[in-house]
Amino acid sequence: MKTFVIAASLALFTAGAALASLPPASAPGMSGHAAKVVAAKPAHSAKSLDCSKQADAKSLHGKARKDFRSKCKKG
Repeated sequence: MKTFVIAASLALFTAGAALASLPPASAPGMSGHAAKVVAAKPAHSAKSLDCSKQADAKSLHGKARKDFRSKCKKG
């Protein structure tokens, strides 16, 4: 019985180590829905990042920040 408990513990430990070595879901070569979700996210444009920095400098938050960024990106 003691041998069985030790063997079972070893098997669980080994399985955990094997699962930890799997690549994350966002790794290249993934398929299915996850790949479509990741591919659908566009990168932020330079204009968007610049507007965010300006809003940070003005300490804008909430609706005021959203309105400022919207106008900034259009202009």
